[in-house]
Amino acid sequence: MGRSSVGNRVPRPTRTESDTERRVAAVPRTTDGDGTPVPQRLLAAATRLFAEQGYDRTSVQEIVEAAGVTKGALYHYFGSKDDLLHEVYARVLRLQQERLDHFAGADEPIEKRLRGAAADVVVTTIENLDDASIFFRSMHHLGPEKNKQVRAERRRYHERFRALIEEGQREGVFSTATPADLVVDYHFGSVHHLSTWYRPDGPLSPQEVADHLADLLLRALRP
Repeated sequence: MGRSSVGNRVPRPTRTESDTERRVAAVPRTTDGDGTPVPQRLLAAATRLFAEQGYDRTSVQEIVEAAGVTKGALYHYFGSKDDLLHEVYARVLRLQQERLDHFAGADEPIEKRLRGAAADVVVTTIENLDDASIFFRSMHHLGPEKNKQVRAERRRYHERFRALIEEGQREGVFSTATPADLVVDYHFGSVHHLSTWYRPDGPLSPQEVADHLADLLLRALRP
């Protein structure tokens, strides 16, 4: 989707795997006729149903019927409907963290690295808009531990993004007039708002939206 690829990938910081990730990785993935692994079938079915009728109005039975598997398969891979909701969002966040680590560690000027990261999170959010909108509508349904885990993962992402801004401020490339925390909130407020207005059949492509928002961020930071 027009993403740039700059610099060399750097080692990613150590991240503790969730229970769901360990279960999905450790168990052989039975597939259906088209070769789709069972966890992916369950996630696809859950995402569609959560988007169409809401998390709280979707039953486990509806999910397994839509995925063409048994309840035993769902509980084997995810443990609960709560785990499915968490994974719907966590898979997007893992992708975005990996992409951010890539941009942050690239051998490029700080302005180019920040712009690439700022645009990329917009594109990946739009490409996974159902996942993001489902989660923000339904996050309050998560249990305390899952909620805490998600907040920690999001905080790690925002801290890495903020570090890019602070690096540019230390180097005199970016203005220090606005605290880095507020700049981060400004950009991600726009990202989180995408699900309320972006339409695939609208006049702007995901990359065009990303370019506009990234340019706004950079203009706000110029001395």
